[in-house]
Amino acid sequence: MNLTKELKDQIIEHGREEVPKECCGLIAVVKGRRRYFPCKNIAEGPEEHFIIDPNDYIRTEDKGEIIAVVHSHPSYSPKPSEADLVACESSELPWFIFNPENKEWDYCEPKGFELKYVGREFSHGIVDCYTLWKDFYERELGIKMNEYFRRDDWWSRGENLYLDNYKREGMREISQDEIEYGDIILMHIDSDVPNHAAIYIGDSIILHHVQGRLSSRDVYGGYYKKNTAKVIRHESR
Repeated sequence: MNLTKELKDQIIEHGREEVPKECCGLIAVVKGRRRYFPCKNIAEGPEEHFIIDPNDYIRTEDKGEIIAVVHSHPSYSPKPSEADLVACESSELPWFIFNPENKEWDYCEPKGFELKYVGREFSHGIVDCYTLWKDFYERELGIKMNEYFRRDDWWSRGENLYLDNYKREGMREISQDEIEYGDIILMHIDSDVPNHAAIYIGDSIILHHVQGRLSSRDVYGGYYKKNTAKVIRHESR
């Protein structure tokens, strides 16, 4: 997909207006022409990532057929990050990424990209501990889980993502003595409510993704055992 100079100029102008924040927007076909619709970035850290305001998405859908997502990298290369590639797959739309200062552009589209389990870069709500749980369950166990909108620091804002939804996902609580491959360990990480999920993969090893770190395999003991809130298992197992 190619963009006209006129459309690119509109997008770059929007990007420059939003610096140092990442700008975001949508391209839609309206009456046979591509149009750019600037959207509000509602991410808690808009200098590092973006979340399109759902209301802007709905308003754009009402005007035409959305055919692409656009966002800026105001302080670094427009090359898609791991989080961009994952979110692009989820959106099922092509993405245009640009730097508003040097006017460099890059592009990605859904091609079945999958992150490895270990070594993922953390991006809350896109590539985090719940993403790892979802990916592992779908790839290894054939269990598809629902997606949930996850605000930054939701655990300190009166929300309880895991305890409110684990039963809805077909999970039930078991004792730590029963733990087996594929069970999920919910933990408190500097939080009053469980805000971290780890996958037990056997031999006292967990697969997990702690905020601010790369995803990893670690020994399940010490700090992690001490901060365990629940161990849960899918009803199909």
